[in-house]
Amino acid sequence: MRIDIITVLPELMKSPFEASILQRAITKGHVEVHFHNLRDYASNAYKTVDDYQFGGGAGMVMMIEPIDKCISDLKSERDYDEIIYMTPDGETLKQGIANELSLKDNIIILCGHYKGVDQRVRDMFVTREISIGDYVLSGGELGAAVLCDAVIRLIPGVLNDETSALTDSFQDNLLAPPVYTRPAEYKGAKVPDILLSGNFAKIEKWREDQAFERTKLRRPDLLDE
Repeated sequence: MRIDIITVLPELMKSPFEASILQRAITKGHVEVHFHNLRDYASNAYKTVDDYQFGGGAGMVMMIEPIDKCISDLKSERDYDEIIYMTPDGETLKQGIANELSLKDNIIILCGHYKGVDQRVRDMFVTREISIGDYVLSGGELGAAVLCDAVIRLIPGVLNDETSALTDSFQDNLLAPPVYTRPAEYKGAKVPDILLSGNFAKIEKWREDQAFERTKLRRPDLLDE
């Protein structure tokens, strides 16, 4: 997989990809992540990428021309499965979207800023709009990092145990069950006996029941889906 991220703050974007699972995925060659500074595509000496909005109103708007130049430059080198715009009014990121995107070959992620991008960018270039929640950030960079983490960890070979991702919360519209590790007793708090029994059929049934009960208590909306 190749991910191209268009941003006015590439230095903000890079740190999450220089550690942990994301770094390992890049080092092993499972994914390529490239950062493109939108200011490199500005048409004036001041590297301007935003302007006042027509009709008045507070806040600057990202201009269409630099974005067009950047996307066109990238598309001249390869085909892209998705051009994603990170925006608060996009579809809310869920596990199913991450699953779907993990199967793609080439993705562009455009990080919004200020009051967003010229609507013509969304109409002409963007194929998908994604939000990480019902709140507003200073820009789309952190949302893009969240999206990349959710997608990249699903690529075969990225996780040491590939079955781990299959038992994560939301994969089957259930929250994950409680988990325990050593010691079996700590300050009077004990691990459930069933987990120490060695009866894996009963353990699996216990986990399924716990996942259902936890979901029913904490996220009953997931059961409706």
